[in-house]
Amino acid sequence: VTLSRFALSKYEITFQQYDRFAQATGRARPRSAGRGRASRPVVHVSWRDAVAYTEWLSARTGHRYRLPTEAEWEFAARSGSITRYWWGTEVGEAHANCFDCGTEWSGREAAPVGSFAASAFGLHDLAGNVREWLQDCYVPTYDSASVDGSAVASSQCPQRVIRGGSYASASPKLRVTTRDRAEPDTRLDDLGFRVVREY
Repeated sequence: VTLSRFALSKYEITFQQYDRFAQATGRARPRSAGRGRASRPVVHVSWRDAVAYTEWLSARTGHRYRLPTEAEWEFAARSGSITRYWWGTEVGEAHANCFDCGTEWSGREAAPVGSFAASAFGLHDLAGNVREWLQDCYVPTYDSASVDGSAVASSQCPQRVIRGGSYASASPKLRVTTRDRAEPDTRLDDLGFRVVREY
């Protein structure tokens, strides 16, 4: 797979960022116990909510924003490594926020974005904290994946891809190759998103 140039947001989109969009568009603000800190990643947003956010951000800034494709996300999550996690083969402690990661938030809630060290690409929380919606339609294999890393698309798409694991996930779910899926209207307390800017 050969990817075109792109930029990925350093952090997951936060409640504070999403609330600006909700206020500007009249959309409901998502509910969550984590709302108390604006720097926590937004959760309880559907895939459709996340796409609407990218469209609003694009219109507001004049740049093209969208959700990452599965190939872009995995490239970023690896950050040049060939190991299970960008930092090595073992989850260890305090590298990420997951159920058994040994942090003050483990198994309880999302941490404020940037609470853990950045990867070699300068990105935070691609492993753990909250799972992230991706652009792709979920298919069980990569047989239909394109060589340019674009999203798998289908007119009939009952489920979208989710990656990254969360504060409630066991550490194996944080591996860069682990995939999950959900219906596009799903809203969960450990599911958020980040954005890509195209060049």
